[in-house]
Amino acid sequence: MQGFRTTRSTSRRHFLQGLGSLTAAAVLAARSPRAWAAEQNTIQVALVGCGGRGTGAAANALSTAGPTRLVALADVFPHRLQSSLKSLSAQFGQKVDVPPDRQFVGFDAFKKAIDLIAPGGVVLLCTPPAFRPIHLEYAVAKGCHVFMEKSFAVDAPGIRRVLKAGEEATRKNLKIAGGLMSRHYKPLEEAVARLHEGIIGQRITCWAYRVHGPVGFHDFRKQGLSELAHQIANYSCYTWLNGSFILDWLIHNLDVCCWCKDAWPVSAQGQGGRQVRTDPDQLFDHYAVEYSFADGTRLFAQGRHQANTWGFFGDVIHGSTGCAVLGEGVPQPRIYKGHKPTPENLIWEYKGPPCNQYQVEHDLLFEAIRQDKPYNETERSAKAAMVGILGRMAAESGQEITWEAALASNLELAPGLEKIASLDDPAPVRADARGHYPVAKPGFTKAL
Repeated sequence: MQGFRTTRSTSRRHFLQGLGSLTAAAVLAARSPRAWAAEQNTIQVALVGCGGRGTGAAANALSTAGPTRLVALADVFPHRLQSSLKSLSAQFGQKVDVPPDRQFVGFDAFKKAIDLIAPGGVVLLCTPPAFRPIHLEYAVAKGCHVFMEKSFAVDAPGIRRVLKAGEEATRKNLKIAGGLMSRHYKPLEEAVARLHEGIIGQRITCWAYRVHGPVGFHDFRKQGLSELAHQIANYSCYTWLNGSFILDWLIHNLDVCCWCKDAWPVSAQGQGGRQVRTDPDQLFDHYAVEYSFADGTRLFAQGRHQANTWGFFGDVIHGSTGCAVLGEGVPQPRIYKGHKPTPENLIWEYKGPPCNQYQVEHDLLFEAIRQDKPYNETERSAKAAMVGILGRMAAESGQEITWEAALASNLELAPGLEKIASLDDPAPVRADARGHYPVAKPGFTKAL
């Protein structure tokens, strides 16, 4: 497509930054949601979910202004916890203070880590999205501030739990940040502001893309892992854990499109399937979903992860007089007159300094805590996730589904998730005698 180029996704791990040592004063300060308002106070941090996302988030938290200290780690995999601890300790030295008795392993590890910093500390929730509502509810109940990674929930009941927890956080003066870092990328912020000012006229269509090679899969059962451990280690491949490719992998660009439009969709219809993928998991390898806004305009999302196919990662916005190419995967957003994104049609591009959006989202959260300013991104984050969930529901069922009906659905992808106590417990989904896992079938699969 003219004017487009594929851009490799950038992970949090690429943004790990160093910071000098800190003083240890005030660790024993009074602990309440407001206990860390003064700059001299050390904010205690706990990390729940020690994979790449979590380790990167912890590095960002420890790189914010003012003294911080990582005091607890939690994960279901001991080796992953140790890898994260080694990496962070090497980079941040005394800012990482996690002795063995504060290294928690297991499905109840999140409670132990949160209890250690509650109330008033900051917990980084970075496990697979299926567990986010459970962990967020507990953190808010204990009076902790929260950074929560996307995708926040995998189904409508989970989204409702997240929204309720967010409302409770506001009542308790707790600060919550959601991991939609594109919202804090200065070049994109300026581009969206120009669109809202009317630089391309009325925004008519939005196009969200994430099309690239296959999502990786490893059979960890061959290394002796249990079925449940295998699925969690491959969480991107099992719908009950990540909510589907269109949710967990397209959420940023779906959110950016809705941001550009300044609206959430009211319905969706679409299609998808498992055309070439042969790995034993649940993934559709392509999605095409058409969302409708209240004014009749459209958002069209394409998600595909297949080898040897055309690739693009970003958003395209068409207005009545021009277009924009932006979003996650497009580090240099640009706006054009007309509908051909060619150099001669360029009318705006960012001229400011570089921006590390991964760091900025943490800077804003910790600044709000220290200055006791209102800060709660829960509602926006939950609605962005709901866009992906709505798209999955429409594509997997083959039906047109309204936002209202989708959000009211009581269908859970993994009922009774709180009851899992061990990696040896049964997994919520299981393969049949041929080794095949349940895969949605449009026209037959129930969505509501």
